[in-house]
Amino acid sequence: MYYGEIHALKGVSLSVGAGEIVAVLGPNGAGKTTTVKTISGLLAPRRGSVTLDDVAITGHPAHEIVYKGIAHVPEGRKIFNRLTVAENLGMGAYSRSDRGIAEDMERVFALFPRLKERHAQVAGTLSGGEQQMLAIGRALMARPRLLLLDEPSMGLAPIVVEQIFETIVDINRRGTTILLVEQNAAMALGIAGRGYVLETGAVALTGTAAELAGNVDVRRAYLGE
Repeated sequence: MYYGEIHALKGVSLSVGAGEIVAVLGPNGAGKTTTVKTISGLLAPRRGSVTLDDVAITGHPAHEIVYKGIAHVPEGRKIFNRLTVAENLGMGAYSRSDRGIAEDMERVFALFPRLKERHAQVAGTLSGGEQQMLAIGRALMARPRLLLLDEPSMGLAPIVVEQIFETIVDINRRGTTILLVEQNAAMALGIAGRGYVLETGAVALTGTAAELAGNVDVRRAYLGE
């Protein structure tokens, strides 16, 4: 994967099995966001492939990849600031024409009661934690099989981070597979089954969450020990 002539990803290979939570760790500039943007179709690789259920989806535009069952919660949330909470959630269902949209919105409100309280509020006036809840809820409105989460803890208070991660576990228990990009390694490895560590655009380490949490280099670099 290239940005112009900058080689951002160098043979990154990872897999996510149905029902898993898989964490992707690494420092700034390691290629984590580039990886999830490539999976979701926001970036097109020069070489290599992305497959879903053993079918190549490489080069498909992002909206088609949503139709196929992958939803992306981007770094920085990227909500529609001038729309209400309910309108943002409705935008998450743009790919659907079935009759279950209202029911799914109620499911999002059950996951995030704060959003129900603020359903008519303009999204740009929400707190950072509420905006992250909204970004996740908007993605869930597409009924994804695979949810890509890019730095969901960024800029949030510790108590809010705990709430967000508890909800991520709940979403996974309800059947959604999750690929979690996160700099908070302790939180990510606490809920993931497996993980990858990226450095300078390549996979440096992979293993179970327990193996990575016990790795001396990981503990020194990402767990502050």
